[in-house]
Amino acid sequence: MELREIEEKLTAELNLDEVMVKSDGSHFQITAVGGCFEDLSRVKQQQLVLKPLSGYIADGSMHAVSVKAYTPKAWARDKKLQLLS
Repeated sequence: MELREIEEKLTAELNLDEVMVKSDGSHFQITAVGGCFEDLSRVKQQQLVLKPLSGYIADGSMHAVSVKAYTPKAWARDKKLQLLS
Protein backbone atom coordinates (compact mmCIF):
# COMPACT_ATOMS: atom_id res chain seq x y z
CA MET A 1 0.00 0.00 0.00
CA GLU A 2 1.34 3.41 -0.96
CA LEU A 3 0.90 6.67 0.94
CA ARG A 4 -0.70 8.23 -2.14
CA GLU A 5 -3.34 5.45 -2.13
CA ILE A 6 -4.26 6.25 1.49
CA GLU A 7 -4.40 10.00 0.77
CA GLU A 8 -6.64 9.48 -2.26
CA LYS A 9 -8.96 7.11 -0.38
CA LEU A 10 -9.40 9.53 2.53
CA THR A 11 -9.82 12.55 0.27
CA ALA A 12 -12.48 10.82 -1.82
CA GLU A 13 -14.44 9.23 1.03
CA LEU A 14 -14.35 12.18 3.44
CA ASN A 15 -14.23 15.04 0.91
CA LEU A 16 -11.14 16.47 2.61
CA ASP A 17 -9.48 19.77 1.73
CA GLU A 18 -6.04 18.43 2.59
CA VAL A 19 -4.55 15.18 3.79
CA MET A 20 -0.96 14.29 4.59
CA VAL A 21 0.21 10.78 5.39
CA LYS A 22 3.64 9.84 6.71
CA SER A 23 4.82 6.31 7.38
CA ASP A 24 7.54 4.51 9.27
CA GLY A 25 6.88 0.95 8.20
CA SER A 26 3.46 -0.07 9.49
CA HIS A 27 3.14 3.04 11.72
CA PHE A 28 1.28 5.93 10.11
CA GLN A 29 0.73 9.59 10.97
CA ILE A 30 -2.28 11.18 9.26
CA THR A 31 -3.13 14.87 9.23
CA ALA A 32 -6.57 15.50 7.74
CA VAL A 33 -8.29 18.83 7.08
CA GLY A 34 -11.96 19.10 6.16
CA GLY A 35 -15.32 20.57 6.96
CA CYS A 36 -16.54 17.09 7.87
CA PHE A 37 -14.86 17.50 11.28
CA GLU A 38 -16.96 20.52 12.23
CA ASP A 39 -18.83 20.03 15.54
CA LEU A 40 -17.32 16.57 16.17
CA SER A 41 -15.40 15.55 19.26
CA ARG A 42 -11.77 14.54 18.83
CA VAL A 43 -12.71 10.89 19.22
CA LYS A 44 -15.42 11.14 16.54
CA GLN A 45 -12.98 12.93 14.21
CA GLN A 46 -10.46 10.11 14.61
CA GLN A 47 -13.14 7.47 14.09
CA LEU A 48 -14.23 9.22 10.90
CA VAL A 49 -10.66 9.09 9.52
CA LEU A 50 -10.04 5.49 10.62
CA LYS A 51 -13.27 4.04 9.20
CA PRO A 52 -12.17 4.09 5.51
CA LEU A 53 -8.86 2.51 6.56
CA SER A 54 -10.39 -0.36 8.55
CA GLY A 55 -9.47 -2.92 5.88
CA TYR A 56 -5.78 -1.96 6.03
CA ILE A 57 -5.85 -2.05 9.82
CA ALA A 58 -7.62 -5.44 9.88
CA ASP A 59 -5.15 -7.08 7.47
CA GLY A 60 -2.14 -5.71 9.38
CA SER A 61 -0.93 -3.34 6.64
CA MET A 62 -1.42 -0.51 9.11
CA HIS A 63 -0.37 -1.42 12.63
CA ALA A 64 -0.42 1.92 14.45
CA VAL A 65 -2.17 5.04 13.25
CA SER A 66 -1.91 8.53 14.70
CA VAL A 67 -4.61 10.96 13.53
CA LYS A 68 -4.69 14.74 13.72
CA ALA A 69 -7.94 16.10 12.31
CA TYR A 70 -8.67 19.78 11.74
CA THR A 71 -11.48 21.91 10.42
CA PRO A 72 -10.22 24.35 7.76
CA LYS A 73 -10.47 27.21 10.29
CA ALA A 74 -8.53 25.32 12.97
CA TRP A 75 -5.91 24.27 10.40
CA ALA A 76 -5.36 27.87 9.29
CA ARG A 77 -4.98 28.93 12.93
CA ASP A 78 -2.58 26.07 13.70
CA LYS A 79 -0.42 26.84 10.65
CA LYS A 80 -0.15 30.51 11.74
CA LEU A 81 0.88 29.42 15.25
CA GLN A 82 3.55 27.13 13.79
CA LEU A 83 4.99 30.03 11.79
CA LEU A 84 5.22 32.15 14.93
CA SER A 85 7.08 29.52 16.96
